Amino acid sequence: MASNVKLVIVTGSGRSGTSSVAGTLKRLGLHVPQPEVEADDSNPRGYYEPLWVTEFHKELLNPIPVRTIDSRPSASELAAQAVTPEAEQRLREWLGGQLDHPQIVIKDPREFWVHDLWLRVAGELGAEVTTLTMLRHPTEVVRSRDTAYLTEQTPAFRRQRETTNVAAWVNAAFQTERATRGHRRAFVPYADLVGDWRATMRRAGEQLAIAYDSDLEAPHPVDDFIDQRLNRSQVTWDDLVVPPQLRDLAERTWSAMNTLVAQPHDAGAVAELEAQREEYVAMYEFAAAIALDETTAQVGRVRRNLNRKIANRDRRIERLESQISQGAATGK
Repeated sequence: MASNVKLVIVTGSGRSGTSSVAGTLKRLGLHVPQPEVEADDSNPRGYYEPLWVTEFHKELLNPIPVRTIDSRPSASELAAQAVTPEAEQRLREWLGGQLDHPQIVIKDPREFWVHDLWLRVAGELGAEVTTLTMLRHPTEVVRSRDTAYLTEQTPAFRRQRETTNVAAWVNAAFQTERATRGHRRAFVPYADLVGDWRATMRRAGEQLAIAYDSDLEAPHPVDDFIDQRLNRSQVTWDDLVVPPQLRDLAERTWSAMNTLVAQPHDAGAVAELEAQREEYVAMYEFAAAIALDETTAQVGRVRRNLNRKIANRDRRIERLESQISQGAATGK
């Protein structure tokens, strides 16, 4: 049992600064289980994600599929259904082999979908779970995701994704807040981290009751890691094409989430987020109803294409069988 071990789970919408804060925590003395996901063009400074954790979450969530941020209110229930006893045992075996450090960083933006799984397994192993959730304005997250992942798509598709990704940001905010209520947690605005990482990490450290291996005074390795130029996606609502009702809800959700920065369990903000979540569910259900004919048509097109492929495959099989039979008859 690892009664003195603390897990700091870093979560939040993808492209919200989770890598920056995880890299900062590593430079402040916390341990990231190895090996890590390698840096690439989308994130040249590194992800600071344990590779095993990333692959584990992908194996759970991709077949459903549940996206890193997903607009469906039912996504959390679908994710929970993907957690099998076998998956839980795999996590138990892996995590049990990682608890030889007093403070461990587990970073993956997908984690909040299966946070109960982590709470359950860590609790069995005697480790304390805390969470650090990164906050970044939805317009900046959406534009950053567009730049990182959608540059090869058509303008029409990218405009559709703006609305979907704003909705997904809102849904992820609700799910993250709900999932992390039962323990120590911190909410860190990306702008605060980039603007004054020392004050920001002192606050988060106190809220999470974690200790750093230095006094944060200059010079510090984090000074070379955190750069104000990292905050490139300074975008406003005027830069996106998003329905006004969704824009209004996203802005109110952003405001309520930021209340949790100073008081991570503020009762008023939590109640406000619950009410906003109900509003979002109703909005989503209306949108799904409006788009029902389009959805039905798309499903029909997919089914026809699939049936066509199956028919073509069957014809090829019949030709091959016929050729084999003819060859056997002629001795060839």
